[in-house]
Amino acid sequence: MRRTILAFAGILATLIGLLWVAQGLGLLQWPPQSFMIADRQWALRGALLAGVGAIVLFAMRRR
Repeated sequence: MRRTILAFAGILATLIGLLWVAQGLGLLQWPPQSFMIADRQWALRGALLAGVGAIVLFAMRRR
């Protein structure tokens, strides 16, 4: 059960982080009225979140 929750959280964090990176770099213009579009600060936050998600997933596989 714990591994399932961690896996879900890691995947979710990675996907949301990648979405933020794409929006922050202006690569994804969705939703059109989003305040995150073309804001490099959100690209950095997204990269950090995706990195945390990847670390969680990697740590789970090592055990």
